[in-house]
Amino acid sequence: MEMTAAAAWLNSTFEGFDAGITLAVHKLYEACGGFMTPFMEIISLLGKGGIFLILLSLVLTFLKPSRRLGTAMILGLAIGAIAVNLWLKVVIARPRPYADLEGVFYPLWQMLGSHVESDFSFPSGHTNAAFAAMIPVFILCDKKWSWLALVFGVLMGISRIYLVVHFPSDVLGGMITGTIAGLLGTLIATRIPKASKWFAWDLRKPRVKGAHE
Repeated sequence: MEMTAAAAWLNSTFEGFDAGITLAVHKLYEACGGFMTPFMEIISLLGKGGIFLILLSLVLTFLKPSRRLGTAMILGLAIGAIAVNLWLKVVIARPRPYADLEGVFYPLWQMLGSHVESDFSFPSGHTNAAFAAMIPVFILCDKKWSWLALVFGVLMGISRIYLVVHFPSDVLGGMITGTIAGLLGTLIATRIPKASKWFAWDLRKPRVKGAHE
């Protein structure tokens, strides 16, 4: 399959950026002697197909105190999936880093376990889903701990670079699309009125027992 103009532009424009960041991330492997690999594989697994994040969102939706948060997460995931998996990946059709057998990424990919993905590379679907789900958590929950949601999103992106299944520019694209999707999901969810008591209290504020909803 001939590379699309968009994929070729990404490869040439971000060549130095992608190689530099990937090699920097792989200092973790060199420093830890492979100790980080299982951790990165677990983080990456949590984003596979968005299943874990979808299930988490559904659980939060069914629990009254977190219903609006869960709805925002579901909406963010849906918007992100449509934009990335059904459109951008298909239109841009960027090959994975390991597709170039002569490139700098291929030996690193082999060293890290040769994980194979079935779809195209740009943007990162895992990172997109992580940010689409975690941005609502960061916005709607207590800032004393909600920043950890963003840490999860960043770790997801790093894991994809570490395993050499994505270029860093793919991850950057996933962060941008996921953030936009998460913001839209939050905006829509917070504009839905509390009809029929479907949505409950704001997670950022302690609930007053017996308060009118």
